[in-house]
Amino acid sequence: MKIILAGYGKMGKAIEQAATQRGHEIVAIADSFEALKGALQAKADVVIEFTQPDAAIRNLEACLQAGIPVVCGTTGWHHQLDQVKVWVHQHQGALFYETNFSIGVNLFFAMAKKASALLNAHPDYVPRLSETHHVHKKDAPSGTAITTAEMVMSEMPRYSEWGLNQPTQPPILGIEAHRLDEVPGTHTLVFGSAIDEIRLEHVAFSRQGFAHGAVHAAEWLLGKQGVFRMNDMLHLWP
Repeated sequence: MKIILAGYGKMGKAIEQAATQRGHEIVAIADSFEALKGALQAKADVVIEFTQPDAAIRNLEACLQAGIPVVCGTTGWHHQLDQVKVWVHQHQGALFYETNFSIGVNLFFAMAKKASALLNAHPDYVPRLSETHHVHKKDAPSGTAITTAEMVMSEMPRYSEWGLNQPTQPPILGIEAHRLDEVPGTHTLVFGSAIDEIRLEHVAFSRQGFAHGAVHAAEWLLGKQGVFRMNDMLHLWP
């Protein structure tokens, strides 16, 4: 598989290592929009995009216009997802996006959804979320925390929106965001009552889990058309 990397920060370098370990070829590395436009002229099977929220939309549009499938791990742009879906349809393209490409995190999402369904009948257990990332992460809360909140809200309808650094009080589900040193990513979901609490937590030790998941997603995306997420690949819930 021939891969263009859009973004060559720490995640881009980790993806490069994961891809080459699996026998794939990095045909171009683009660390700017102009570089990406030039790279798209090369023969490539897929673009893997990990940049910044303010760059992702232009990058996605350019990839889809060029007819190259794209795997996008950038967060902070999903409020523009409807427009991106229009581009995918117009160009009969393929997009695989996710807030977190770690297999472990996506299992965490499934467990959060199941736990929320079980505890919905027990309102004494109040959910709260927290996330901690490295100081270089610009969006808050993390996309992973937002997806976790969506899992909770899908099974606990008394919560219909999340609030950054707010206490949980229906209809708001509180999310605390912390930025600390070089932490790759820690997400904690707690269901607390007056007498005990139930805790689910995912702790990333490095970026390798994210990188390997992104490469697997690129492999899976080839030959497909449409917009996909990790659940389409992993079948974790209906």
